[in-house]
Amino acid sequence: MLIRRIERFLREFDMPATKFGRLATHDPRFVLDLRNGRMPRSGTERRVDGFMAEWRARMGEPRHAG
Repeated sequence: MLIRRIERFLREFDMPATKFGRLATHDPRFVLDLRNGRMPRSGTERRVDGFMAEWRARMGEPRHAG
């Protein structure tokens, strides 16, 4: 489930949900909306997964191991 992967990412990199939303989808409310039951389209889910993979590749080890 996408929201679980995002929540893990947010904890690992100590990133606020609004910053994640702005960077990954240009929507600061994205994570809040997911927490409230929003179901993303498959293309959005792929884009968000790609963002997290690219961030991990660029940033290396997370600040918090979870």
